[in-house]
Amino acid sequence: MNIELNNTRSDTKPGQHSHTSTGVITSASNEPTTASNFIRHIIDHDNQSGKWGQRVETRFPPEPNGYLHIGHAKSIYVNFGIARNYGGVCHLRFDDTNPEKEDVEYVNSIIDAVRWLGFDWHKDGREHLYFASDYYDKLYAFAELLIRRGKAYVDSQNTEQIRTTRGTLTEPGTPSPYRSRSPEKNLALFHRMRAGEFSEGEHVLRAKIDMGSPNINMRDPVIYRIRFTNHYRTGNTWCVYPMYDYAHCISDALENITHSLCTLEFENHRPLYQWFLAELADAGVLTHPLPQQIEFSRLNLTYVITSKRKLLQLVEEKHVDGWDDPRMPTIVGLRRRGFTPESIRLMCERTGLTKINSWIDFELLEAALREDLDEKPPRVIAVLDPLKLIIDNYPKDCEEICSAPVHPRHPDRGIRTFPFSRELWIEREDFNENPPKGYFRLFQGNRVRLRYGFVVECTSIEKDDHNHILAVHCNYFPDSKSGTQGSNHYKIKGNIHWVSVPHAYRAEVRLYDRLFKEPQPDAGGRNFLEALNPNAKRVVTAYLEPGAQKFLPEDRAQFERHGYFVADRVNSVPGQPVFNRIVSLRSSWMKPKS
Repeated sequence: MNIELNNTRSDTKPGQHSHTSTGVITSASNEPTTASNFIRHIIDHDNQSGKWGQRVETRFPPEPNGYLHIGHAKSIYVNFGIARNYGGVCHLRFDDTNPEKEDVEYVNSIIDAVRWLGFDWHKDGREHLYFASDYYDKLYAFAELLIRRGKAYVDSQNTEQIRTTRGTLTEPGTPSPYRSRSPEKNLALFHRMRAGEFSEGEHVLRAKIDMGSPNINMRDPVIYRIRFTNHYRTGNTWCVYPMYDYAHCISDALENITHSLCTLEFENHRPLYQWFLAELADAGVLTHPLPQQIEFSRLNLTYVITSKRKLLQLVEEKHVDGWDDPRMPTIVGLRRRGFTPESIRLMCERTGLTKINSWIDFELLEAALREDLDEKPPRVIAVLDPLKLIIDNYPKDCEEICSAPVHPRHPDRGIRTFPFSRELWIEREDFNENPPKGYFRLFQGNRVRLRYGFVVECTSIEKDDHNHILAVHCNYFPDSKSGTQGSNHYKIKGNIHWVSVPHAYRAEVRLYDRLFKEPQPDAGGRNFLEALNPNAKRVVTAYLEPGAQKFLPEDRAQFERHGYFVADRVNSVPGQPVFNRIVSLRSSWMKPKS
């Protein structure tokens, strides 16, 4: 058997984008990118005013403390996609300011995920890959500068005291008793913190802004804390580490980012972002124009959990088989499941860019996946719940070749061939001892066509002592073979799949489905584990047409009738692929009642 496997892997980078007369930007991979949204309006206005001299630089700044998930894919798509559409560049910057949880393993996984999604961080021969830890010296020096200017102070309250004196949404905060320390005293204490003379939590450095601000983020936020933890890049060089809100905006400025695109949960942090940059620009260490933070709605997908803490719980408690479990919403999990980067980008495009958080039905991602896969992988016959069919009037030692198109709509991709013999595997549901009305498949006395093969008529069934059906017997009609002139004389309503028993490839097939059975598994603070779908993974022994044995890891196929499948990238080996179901041919999930 010969199966063409072209275009079954999806790991190519999207092509360059160009404007069309329709007002939509398209790429070489025919992926539309909306030309009109509020972020593009801001960038277009900046370009018209010459604010940045037509330059567009964005950034994607993940913390390397875990694996990226489907929610990150939206941010990746927005930041890298917009920069590319404007001929700019998106920086990949690791926000590695929290040494307790960060690791090079996560750095490598994030790099692989961004590349797999079809993006990179090169421009004009230069690699724009950065780490916040690259700026530790400058961040520390800028903190010293803020202290000298009376804009930061060392607070000796403990964590609980700082929390309780910050106030509430309706009550202002209470100034720290250490807020009035002199710059000289604060600088001396800060240097001693840097020298490792104090224990963790004994002192922190806070920005001096406004304890009465209606925005709690502006009530003297902590910008440095003591941590005696080995950093995966800097080792034990440092024992004071900057906080995200402080390091992030300064990193943007040092890298000359023009538009800092982030999700809506950072909207209330924007005044703090602007305050740090404005103070440092006023001090003469940063120059105008300063980076602009712009927020957009995050991707909230039904039937999915994206909390890192909850994903970690799933892994540690072994509800799943690791971060790359095909049921997980991580990028590595989606890739192993068989999702394509093109389908994820298409889903991100279709969800659009807004300033309003909303829930996106998981069906939108599955629909994009089916649309992308429909034209690509070859077709394969697979029997997932086998029942033996014996053709009594077919010669015992005989076999012949049947053929089918590699892809039904692309005859140029050729045909595939597979043997026909006396004993076949069929789907158990294709035989019914007591058929209901309208059942056109196999039952005693009825005829069906074996797809790509012959017409058969059921004559008897074979059972064991417990009344379980062991085999179905039938006779075939030699002049009924598909594609021959005689086959036209048979008007048959039922058409069933099959593979030859002595020739079939016996394979492990994992039937994956949504990990959760509820659209919002943790809604209302409930235990999300109670919403786990017990049928999210079923492992079966299936029989496939023999050419499927040649599939390599990450080769995809449509199992005719059953859906799209991929050779597992972890457990498959040449000559012995294990298959994961990517998605069924159509959704079997009912829409929740409103």
